[in-house]
Amino acid sequence: MKPIRILLVLVPIIFSVSGLGRTTKSAAPASATQGQQSPPVARVVDLKASDGTVLKASYFAAAKPGPGVLLFHQSNRTRKAWEGVAAQLAAAGINTLTLDLRGFGESGGKPYDKLTDKEIAAARDMWPGDIEAAWQFLVSQPGVQVNAIGLGGAGYDGVDNSVQTARLHSTQVKSLALLSGETFLPGLHFLRQASQLPELFVVSDDDEYPPTVDAMELLYITASNPGKKFVHYAGERAPWKWYELYEIGTVPATGSHGTDMFKVHTDLPGIVVDWFVTTLLKTPGRAPADTVAAARIITQLETPGGVAQVTQQLTELRRIDSKAELFPEVALDILGSDHLRDGDAKFAIEIFKLNLLAYPDSADAHSDLAEAYLSDGQKELARQYAEKVLALLDAHTAPASSWSDTEPKRGLIRHSAERVLKELSSGN
Repeated sequence: MKPIRILLVLVPIIFSVSGLGRTTKSAAPASATQGQQSPPVARVVDLKASDGTVLKASYFAAAKPGPGVLLFHQSNRTRKAWEGVAAQLAAAGINTLTLDLRGFGESGGKPYDKLTDKEIAAARDMWPGDIEAAWQFLVSQPGVQVNAIGLGGAGYDGVDNSVQTARLHSTQVKSLALLSGETFLPGLHFLRQASQLPELFVVSDDDEYPPTVDAMELLYITASNPGKKFVHYAGERAPWKWYELYEIGTVPATGSHGTDMFKVHTDLPGIVVDWFVTTLLKTPGRAPADTVAAARIITQLETPGGVAQVTQQLTELRRIDSKAELFPEVALDILGSDHLRDGDAKFAIEIFKLNLLAYPDSADAHSDLAEAYLSDGQKELARQYAEKVLALLDAHTAPASSWSDTEPKRGLIRHSAERVLKELSSGN
């Protein structure tokens, strides 16, 4: 039987698919940094809006064909706030474009912070066309995979611009990274319906615009993708002083909003880069299922008939997407092991059978069933699954489990299977 696991929750909390479903801060991904002598140099480009306004953008080209990412700034920053992340993305193989909206940075138009309320409304009405010009530039670049595009946005405007662009190009957008913002009701409806779209949500408790925390939590619970992630930096709530969109500069920046977080939380650029590497390069349009995101599914398992219901959901989903995930393997490993330790071997078997259906190449999932069948007195099945464990480990054609393939983990799984076979041979 497997040892009892101990959950450690540290600050800041990051909901992710690493280990037990909650992990602390991580460093920049090796995929984005190893082997790079210097970051890619941006090419500054002029884009022409429908009314003739010249928009400035920076294009960070990857060394070879690959996905694309379009990044949107917040209302008190410019495209330069994304430069570090954009360079890392290009180094990792993702072509990246950053854009100054009209009135911001080096783009044409009257400076946004000098506009009257009426002029602000008129400028914002032009944004969709401006963003479409940037989109068309990105997807027209040589080597950009037009059906593997990611969007990243910071602040109220950057987040909403990302969501609205994803709505408009829903078949091509495969990933979102949203920092410290919100979206309107049509955007919320889109996130609820876009179960195929993995999203990363990031917020800090001490955001200088305190409603942002609740807004980001709302986005997270509304989104329906089982691979969504929530990075939540813990701290004390700041006092409310003013709105983000109006009289820009009224509220002093604290390093806790949007791309400002990159300097305070130095792990965050790596987290964003790793997110896009995962969802655009490694597994396009897909992030590994997350325990927190799958809370409803996991809770359903404990209700009468829940295992059968979730099994049916997974079976139907796999008809559409053979690699789709509803829950992390490790979550059901823990749940089934808890029931097995509690003496409920039959229910543990049902949980483990579902886990094996979801992760058929996992030696760990086979090992769970071998232990449970042995505990339940089903010796022949215990033998079959234990032997399968050893065959999988010896073949080295797949990781020991979906979440770990370290030598210690492989050794532990092997020891468990050998113990089952030894106990069966002894006749105990």
